[in-house]
Amino acid sequence: MPVHINDEILMNVEKPARYTGGEVNSVARPHSPGTVSFAFCFPDVYEVGMSHMGGQILYSIINNREDALCERIYAPWTDMERLMVENGIPLYSLETKTPAADFDILGFTLQYEMSYTNILNMLHLSGLGIRRSERGEDTPLICAGGPCAFNPETLAEFIDFFLIGEGEEKINAILDVCKLKKQKGLDKAAALRLMSGIEGIYVPSELDGCYDADANLTKPFPRTIQKTIIKDFNDAPYPDKPIVPFINIVHDRTMIEIFRGCIRGCRFCQAGFTYRPVREKTPGLLLKEAEEKLNSTGYDDISLASLSTSDYSALEELTDGLIGLTEAANTSLSLPSLRADNFSMELMNKVQKVRKSGLTFAPEAGTQRLRDVINKNITEEDMLGTARIAFEGGWNTIKLYFMLGLPTETMEDVRGIADLAKKIKQIYRECKNPSGKTLSMTVSTAFFIPKPFTPFQWEGQISVDEMTRRQHYLGSLLQEARIKYNWHDFRLSRIEAIISRGDRRVGRAIARAWEKGCKFDGWADHFDYEKWVGALEECGIDGDYYAVRERNEYEILPWDFIDIGVRKSFLADERHRAYLGETTKNCREECTACGAACFGGGICFDRNQN
Repeated sequence: MPVHINDEILMNVEKPARYTGGEVNSVARPHSPGTVSFAFCFPDVYEVGMSHMGGQILYSIINNREDALCERIYAPWTDMERLMVENGIPLYSLETKTPAADFDILGFTLQYEMSYTNILNMLHLSGLGIRRSERGEDTPLICAGGPCAFNPETLAEFIDFFLIGEGEEKINAILDVCKLKKQKGLDKAAALRLMSGIEGIYVPSELDGCYDADANLTKPFPRTIQKTIIKDFNDAPYPDKPIVPFINIVHDRTMIEIFRGCIRGCRFCQAGFTYRPVREKTPGLLLKEAEEKLNSTGYDDISLASLSTSDYSALEELTDGLIGLTEAANTSLSLPSLRADNFSMELMNKVQKVRKSGLTFAPEAGTQRLRDVINKNITEEDMLGTARIAFEGGWNTIKLYFMLGLPTETMEDVRGIADLAKKIKQIYRECKNPSGKTLSMTVSTAFFIPKPFTPFQWEGQISVDEMTRRQHYLGSLLQEARIKYNWHDFRLSRIEAIISRGDRRVGRAIARAWEKGCKFDGWADHFDYEKWVGALEECGIDGDYYAVRERNEYEILPWDFIDIGVRKSFLADERHRAYLGETTKNCREECTACGAACFGGGICFDRNQN
């Protein structure tokens, strides 16, 4: 039976539109015994989840099937959760207000490790056991995917199966198994055996026998799980009628994904390796997609989505075509994820054709030595030249992103961040900026977090005391220069690092943290470091073992049974090159034989045909 939410409840929450549904282009279809029901679950608030393009893609694919339906569930904010508990209201979907426990599958996207306690909380609010072992045959299958699923072991105790790789490639196969489960009356074990036969599917129960009672790995993994990818990105499905929210969301615009993957190979960046090889859509298809989305949504801003927008090989042709669309509709064009080494006056003029916004660049490190270590492959001259082009073109707002605590970083490198920012500020003084306004510059820093499947996956994170020292030192330098400084909570970075390289033992600490009241950990006003420290201690876990300890290149890592195509030996070689200060060319300049060519498609495929 659908859940009834009365007006009195909605009148007493901060943003009622988070919980009502009924948005433009949303799809509400009746549930029936012959229809597979899938709930796309995003473990954060509506405004964050509605900005996730992957959810819109899966929503469209599933709802295009006659024998399946997809609805959305987001984490209720604390005010709504309190009222739901007080009134006995279970977690429900937006489209038909169906209780989460009544769906055939609940699919969680793993975008950020610090949302994991929200997953457990959402299961609890659904009336379901948080652990696999606590859920019976009459409960939904719980699956998860997304970028953080490349290390699934921290959530293995809670999730029935994971999809490793790109969800749109195998979602129909998953739905087919669920349909067969309903038709044949299969139990969960039988359905999961069928799921494990799908490429990219990992079923944690397969590995249960490899662990002892203390969650220590005692046997080798029985098989390798190869990630699944869309080889020809021109065939990648997209929603031609995205859902349009009633309230402002984080990315409140039309999003066009122009390519997937990255040619660069920054040694700290997980996405740059897990999404290899690079696969692009042709400009013609992208223009068609843009026109369809503008017509069906009414947005006044188009944003191009990718890991590095200015690396799209046909960017000039695409932007020329998009300008034709945007000028006619008085719509602006946003080009995020630009690089400082290929930013031009021509590109800048296209960006500001309709509406001018601020510019954001990510030098990541303050000195050339450290930029070479991380393989950023941009120079100080690139960044200063880009700043000059932008300022002379009328921009007066710029944001710079850096990391603290990168491998081999010294205090000289930290000072280099302030020195670079001051040089950019000086360039603004020298330029004749048409706006005549004062420069608005912000420097933001986050702490390095070692991520699986990167050359730095073996590195240790600096200690909390050292994080504090470096952050305060940089802050004092920027304060002297009167440059605004934003920083990431170092304590949050510590917990994220523990989870990022964690195993099933860390999963127990996640559960304990949730039991102690942790949720919305990615929100500064909700993150409780002391509760996390207590949870780790109560579970007998040394956080430094996971975060600070440098891993041996020969030890078995919790994610070693997953094959992303990029060889582990290649990642180790890149790590060695980092310590030598040697850079590696990008994939367009030279193939480094990382292993991703095994998937075909993209740059690897094109090169191997020649």
